[in-house]
Amino acid sequence: MKPYLGEEEALAAAEAVRSGWIAQGPRVADFERAFAAEVGATHGVAVSSCTAALHLALAMLGVGPGDEVVVPSLSFIATTNAVRYVGARPVFADVDPATANLTPESVKAALGPATRAVLLVHQGGMPADLDAVRAVCEPSGIPVLEDAACAIGSTYRGHPVGHGSLLAAWSFHPRKILTTGEGGMLTTEDPDWAVRLRRLREHGMSVSAADRHRSAQPILEQYLELGFNYRMTDIQAAVGLVQLDRLAGVIQRRRERAERYRTLLADVPGLSAVADPAYGTSNFQSFWVTLADHFPVDRNELLRRLAEQGVSARRGIMAAHLEPACADLEHGPLPVTEWFTRSSLILPLFHELTDQEQERVVAVIEEAAR
Repeated sequence: MKPYLGEEEALAAAEAVRSGWIAQGPRVADFERAFAAEVGATHGVAVSSCTAALHLALAMLGVGPGDEVVVPSLSFIATTNAVRYVGARPVFADVDPATANLTPESVKAALGPATRAVLLVHQGGMPADLDAVRAVCEPSGIPVLEDAACAIGSTYRGHPVGHGSLLAAWSFHPRKILTTGEGGMLTTEDPDWAVRLRRLREHGMSVSAADRHRSAQPILEQYLELGFNYRMTDIQAAVGLVQLDRLAGVIQRRRERAERYRTLLADVPGLSAVADPAYGTSNFQSFWVTLADHFPVDRNELLRRLAEQGVSARRGIMAAHLEPACADLEHGPLPVTEWFTRSSLILPLFHELTDQEQERVVAVIEEAAR
């Protein structure tokens, strides 16, 4: 992945610096409104990272020690870590082999008396079947939070991922399609939640620093509850606003590149490429392929051959339960998760990827397949 950044982003960041207001301020508020409108949400709350967004969402819901949260192991470890930050126990559920997302069946099997939430990941930009998972959880009053870190520009049942969501967390890390360097966002439909989330991101302060500085009269703030330092800067938000203007064209280009990969790889035996599900469209934040057991080389060997030819591919999505940091977490069988993390790799896909570069990638794979 290469971030798609240009002179407009540089000028926007410079203007923020020249304005003298570089901390969380008016550009952050503008970015929150614009981002929420883009994904069909009512409120946006900008924060320092998607991990911070996940942490805030769980903390706001009161999830804590003794509680359980259903999560996929097949996700960047931040998904699991956020649950542990609040003292709760992650309960790993298996995923669908085609979408790499939780299924209603795997979620239902993981629910228990201590379940306080389900953290549904739209993995690699692939939309998860939110309605089906909600149908499993709603009879028990269990909220479904969305880890939409990679999903800006993806759609679900004709709407943007994030449309009408209870709580969705987003990432603006440089690997993401829309980047602010670092940064994240929470979107929600609940105005009271939005107010409290803004308070929690700023040490539980009763009035934001921006509002305090804008006031003509002194304001003596109070600290109403335990909060965090999870603010975004106006410099980041200035870049994010430019990136939002580019988004439609970037998504279109990524989907074109992804479809070309699918065409070029269609006849490679023993290889399957990611594709849109029936209920939505992916932004192809990650374009992954999986190798059948009978493929002539294993995943790691294919990565090595690609690297030898100057191609920077990477292993497929990690499985948190296999990492040393999660060795203390008990879990049941996760056969699809373990197969996927062992058999998949992510191919280069970025806005300026050329036909010739794609053909170079495919040539290495075809040679390995022979």
